[in-house]
Parts: sequence; structure tokens; C-alpha cells
Amino acid sequence: KVWRCWTDTDVFRQWWVPAPVTIPRAELDLRPGGRFWWVADIPGYGEAEQDFCFLDIEPGRRIVFTDLMRAGWRPAPGMFGFSAVITLDAEGSGTAYSARAMHQTAEGRDRHASMGFSEGWGTVADQLGRLAERI
Repeated sequence: KVWRCWTDTDVFRQWWVPAPVTIPRAELDLRPGGRFWWVADIPGYGEAEQDFCFLDIEPGRRIVFTDLMRAGWRPAPGMFGFSAVITLDAEGSGTAYSARAMHQTAEGRDRHASMGFSEGWGTVADQLGRLAERI
């Protein structure tokens, strides 16, 4: 169920950003070098586009992506200069979910933190868990 939340675009759009932010459009080309793109609709701000690249996909187990590249391995200036490793492991009747972010610089990490990165990723992990239980 957690893998489906990550790989089914319609399901992904329901949990990836902290509510009340929504994702009206997204593309998940789940292969190394594939596009990881979405548009967030932020109340009181408008739309914000994010365009990342998947680095590695291990079906049912692992997703690695970065904001330092675009689809097709094209280098890009990262908004925060980070890569993330998402790991899923079977645990009893559920799934152990791990999300690890690695920033290129301390400045990028600190800028990301100042925007509520840890709290935001915690919120979306909770949203993911609730959604996975329902599907």
C-alpha cells in the first residue's frame, strides 16, 4: 500500500504536501533518470513547481531522488541541493518507512530547515500512513 502511495500519481497527489496545500498536477516517471515533477497549490501564495530526477528505483523497496538534476540526468541548480532516499521494509503486517535527506551544503540544509523541512516531512509521513491504511 505504501509503494502504491508513492507510485500511483493520483494517490501520491493526496499526501505528498502538508494539508491544506494540494497537488493539482504531478508526473512520476519511476525509473533511474525519470522525471519527478509536481505543482503545489499553496493557499495565499499560488502555485509552486518542483522538478526533480529519480536516481534509483528498487520496486517495492526503495526510491532515491534529487533536486540537483532534471529528467534525463540533466544537471540543475537545486532549490535546496539535496537528495533523498526513501526505504520501505516489511514489518509485521505493515511497512517500516524511512525518509533520509542529504543536503549538498550546510547552507542548503539550514535554509530547508528554516522553512519547516523536518516538520513538513513528518506531516506528510503521517498523511501517507493514514492514506495507506484506507486504501
